[in-house]
Amino acid sequence: MMTRETAFNIVIALLLLAAPIAANYAGETFYVTLATRIAILSLAAVGLNIALGLGGLVSFGHAAFFGVGGYAAGILASHAFAGTPLIFGLPGTQQMPVIWIVAVLFGGFAAFLIGLITLRTAGVYFIMITLAFAQMIFYFAISWPAYGGEDGLPIYVRNQFPGLNTLNPLSYFLLCYALLGLALLLFRLLADSRFGAALQATRQNDVRVASVGIPPYRVRLIAFTISGMFTALAGALFADLNRFVSPSMLSWQMSGELIVLIILGGVGRLFGPVVGAALYVLLEFWLGGITERWQFFLGLILLGVVLFARGGVIGLVAGRARHG
Repeated sequence: MMTRETAFNIVIALLLLAAPIAANYAGETFYVTLATRIAILSLAAVGLNIALGLGGLVSFGHAAFFGVGGYAAGILASHAFAGTPLIFGLPGTQQMPVIWIVAVLFGGFAAFLIGLITLRTAGVYFIMITLAFAQMIFYFAISWPAYGGEDGLPIYVRNQFPGLNTLNPLSYFLLCYALLGLALLLFRLLADSRFGAALQATRQNDVRVASVGIPPYRVRLIAFTISGMFTALAGALFADLNRFVSPSMLSWQMSGELIVLIILGGVGRLFGPVVGAALYVLLEFWLGGITERWQFFLGLILLGVVLFARGGVIGLVAGRARHG
């Protein structure tokens, strides 16, 4: 029997797919780009939802992995465009599949290294240490003049995907949409797996988990690493969307934005990141056209969700059942 949450998820997935297609045929390519931004931010938040929603790890430093993915795309593309080699004589590339692999590997490696230290703490200490690491990487990017420093790094031509014209807004949206769908599928499989059950158990009581022979630290470290991989992939896509990589992708505001997306949609919910990203982007677009202080109204909405809809928008629609 189909639950209300599953039905709601299907409706959201179809709307996110149909709206940009309709906008493209209407000649409104701006709305296609808007939908692409929703898909990419959703993918980044799916990564954080693994750590936060399943593992209870309130990471305030996920912008580090988002930025690592973005800089991986920017650096590889800039060397390919200029025809100059990377370290050890390795060439750059403008092929998206290669860039994605590099972004995912470096994002996962960064998450693993950061997790080795931060996951030995808990609570507010974990939040602050993840923030500290993200800020360290942020200031490193600012002081890295070879790749733009605080001015950022342009991507002169959007990177390529075999058999697809990525310069076409709808084609690029469909590519991002497909990757988001794959990420949601992997999130669902992870949540329903034995590893997912162990991860959710560590969120509730890590002492009991340890008592049955499951090391909570190792489970959290693996989850945190996977989480960083997802978010780094989104960062690479975001860089190609804007054709620009900026240190702002590494800022604490970006980390806060990802947390806001999940809270709005529903922490731990399968489509929570998608609903949260859609609400955030649309509110930014609509309210931003009315007032420069649109974040004030976003704050009021967020306050209302925290006080009266603890399960986010999906919680209001579907009740307490998760991962529908």
